[in-house]
Amino acid sequence: MTPRNGRALRIPGGKLQPAALLLLSALAVGACGNSEATGERPAATGNAGGSGGMALGGGGGAAGAGSTAAGDTGSATCLSPAPGAAPIRRLTRFEYNNTVRDLLFDASNPGDRLPPEIKGNGFSNDAASLTTTPALVDAYHSVAGVLARQVTSDSARLAKLSACDVAAQGEEACAKNFIADFGAKAFRRKLDDAEKAALYSVYQAGKEGTGHLDGLRAVLEMVLQSPQFLYRVELGTAVAGQGVLRPTSVEMATRLSYLLWGSTPDSALMTAAAAGQLETKEQIRAQAELMLKDPRAREILRYFTGTLYGIRGLDALERTSALFPTFTRGMGALFRKETERFIDEVVWNGAGDFGTLFNADYTFVNGALATFYGIAGVTGDEFQRVALDPTRRRGLLTHASILAATTPGSSNDPVVRGKFVFEDLLCGHVPSPPVGLMVKPPPADPTRTTRERFAAHREQEPCKGCHVMLDPIGYGLENFDGVGLWRDTENGKPVDSSGELPPGVDTAGPFVGPTELAEKIASSEDARSCFASKWLSYAYGRSASEADACTRAQLEEAFRASGGSVQALLLAATQTDAFLYLPAATP
Repeated sequence: MTPRNGRALRIPGGKLQPAALLLLSALAVGACGNSEATGERPAATGNAGGSGGMALGGGGGAAGAGSTAAGDTGSATCLSPAPGAAPIRRLTRFEYNNTVRDLLFDASNPGDRLPPEIKGNGFSNDAASLTTTPALVDAYHSVAGVLARQVTSDSARLAKLSACDVAAQGEEACAKNFIADFGAKAFRRKLDDAEKAALYSVYQAGKEGTGHLDGLRAVLEMVLQSPQFLYRVELGTAVAGQGVLRPTSVEMATRLSYLLWGSTPDSALMTAAAAGQLETKEQIRAQAELMLKDPRAREILRYFTGTLYGIRGLDALERTSALFPTFTRGMGALFRKETERFIDEVVWNGAGDFGTLFNADYTFVNGALATFYGIAGVTGDEFQRVALDPTRRRGLLTHASILAATTPGSSNDPVVRGKFVFEDLLCGHVPSPPVGLMVKPPPADPTRTTRERFAAHREQEPCKGCHVMLDPIGYGLENFDGVGLWRDTENGKPVDSSGELPPGVDTAGPFVGPTELAEKIASSEDARSCFASKWLSYAYGRSASEADACTRAQLEEAFRASGGSVQALLLAATQTDAFLYLPAATP
């Protein structure tokens, strides 16, 4: 196979044997047959591709959000399946790491050595953005080679992939056994005879002059670079009387595992698929409920919320000691862990609802973080639950992680914080500045507060139109500095933390301080709708479109009916048209 970039995948020694070419060509039929630029199937027939022309905005009726009321599908009837687009999805670095961990028992995160993805839909898993570059092909080859050598030099790990006694059964039998067993695990389905034969030829080429283990290493390296491993290929089966397809049971097992675990299906899930236990909507939900009890489900939520709230990169956070004398290297990682521990508690052990994420009067700190915040009575490295002063801090918006992540450099920027709340929590939309406009924050001034310095934005064109919406939101968080510590004064003047949510938001209007802003977000249906919309984009690996009207309505209704339960929202993603069906290809 030669990818669109014109570069061939390779096996050890740089040789592509005829059988290897046969294998890759066969795989390419499934993995590369659709547009790599968009990752989408051909246009669907019947109801598969459209649902009434609803314009989606993802929640929040404010300033160009363009959404309808929660649950409203516009003119869509939603009486027949309308799955929207079903792009072929390549493993992200996050998914690659998890898959290698579960497949090869390797927790070294080798996917981190791959080129970073373009965010696209905001979560780095937008199929339309995951194009193949020469650098990516080279990185796959390099990583696959390292992994293959590590596995074949570790007899215990190799035995876990396929148990076979070479002395008793012979090299040929064990090689074929390994190809069938490991191939099925890596491709997430059984291999057909042609694939087995092609991989056996790779084994033979790899072992020439060196031996059995080098043959297995060649197979491992080839499989780990193959489209069927790197892409999630779904062909589906026809649904009688409908212009849609349904994923096969094995394909559904893979859909479930990457949605709820971010990794390859385990043996129990594949056994359920083989037994016909992933055929109906009810069976799929029952399996999903079991999967949410697995620790891997927590990892998915951490990745989703960490990406949504911009805190995944905080471990490398730096701040100048002159401005923040109590901040030390490594505090960023503690900020991130506080938020992850808090979300874990709320969603999996506590109230479980979206509102509590933003209005809870408690958090989790260890000794170092407690000292940083000025909380007494906590020592050691373990994170402990502590009560907060509810007049100062409530929920995620007052976590140092989010406050630091929305502070570029060392100085507060109410525009950045306001934009975060407006776009990421309420799904409002603010247009980009005009081309050629040099946007610079006002210079530091030791005689003025941040609010005073930024006041000019609200008076000047063309800045005024956007800043009248964003700045008043950000001002509500001015009691917190660039590392999330409370302040009553700035440059010797009292901090004015009064603010306002703009017209169009369901909780629009004035507020004073961070806790009142937090309460507005916690009680906002627009914010819940936005959270559901963000989950839709992440769960299905693409940005929402008009064709997702029914799916979005299904998610929002389930979220609303559950009282904002985050677990219910995760489960609801397995019950929508977009998850249960595929659009049928045009003949």
